[in-house]
Amino acid sequence: MNRAVPAPRSLSETLKFDARELNSRRTFFQLSDDDLARLKGLRPFAERHMDDVVEDFYRLILSHPEARRFFPDDETIRRVKRLQRDYFLQLFDGVCDLAYVENRLRVGAAHERIGMAPRWYIGAYRHYLAILLDRITADVPDPAEARASYQSMLRLVGFDMSLAIDAYIAANLDTLGRHQAAIRELSTPVIKVHDHILLLPLVGAIDSERAQQIMEAVLLRVIGEKARAIIIDIAGVPVVDTRVADHLLKTTAAVRLVGGKVILTGISAQVARTIVQLGVDISTMYTVAELSEGIELALGLVGKQISTGAT
Repeated sequence: MNRAVPAPRSLSETLKFDARELNSRRTFFQLSDDDLARLKGLRPFAERHMDDVVEDFYRLILSHPEARRFFPDDETIRRVKRLQRDYFLQLFDGVCDLAYVENRLRVGAAHERIGMAPRWYIGAYRHYLAILLDRITADVPDPAEARASYQSMLRLVGFDMSLAIDAYIAANLDTLGRHQAAIRELSTPVIKVHDHILLLPLVGAIDSERAQQIMEAVLLRVIGEKARAIIIDIAGVPVVDTRVADHLLKTTAAVRLVGGKVILTGISAQVARTIVQLGVDISTMYTVAELSEGIELALGLVGKQISTGAT
């Protein structure tokens, strides 16, 4: 029976932004139902000024060389202006629910995707609010009503900014996580050199976090390849101290539990002397100086040998 493919999680779900969080954040921003009703009443104002506001908004952005680079061609500019008109009108829908939140979160995620740091859209939002203040004071003759209308806009735009920044941070952390995972994979390159024989060349310092990654990578490949021997070459490890030796011993013990053997190669005279001075017992693993010797030993462990052709 075919298993159903789970639907992708929404940004709201990823950020655990539920009805409770919505109410909490609206309270913090003092965004009330009265504010939303007031904004809905300003819909004709929004429709009347939409094009001018958007053009003024992008006039600032496109005049700044660093901000301009996010919009490489005319087609992109036309597209973002259409999206900005939609965004502007949504401010005056009189709705602030979870669907609205999801839409605003996508704005922040999109900014992270194109590399637009928060400083740019925080500056853009400031300009946005300045434009709205000019328009509302010109359109609404009653100063008290104009001020109340602007305060409602300010609360909703501030609410939107918080969502965009939350989404940007979450997307950025996700990107960093994926990059770190790729780096971890590159730092523990377990290579198949023959049937049932693996090789792990280690380069650089080994701390506790990397040691755990090494053990996990080794065990997964040993089990997956049904390996009987894995060669760990430490020629590129600058320092072998008690901590590094302990990590290697733990990895050896774990490999033995799944039916494999560890061969340690790349042991220099200095490393050998250090291990002896530290009193570290590495008798549970095979040790040889050169990688070539380790490969020959591993082949012997699986019943193979290197032979030269007859001359």
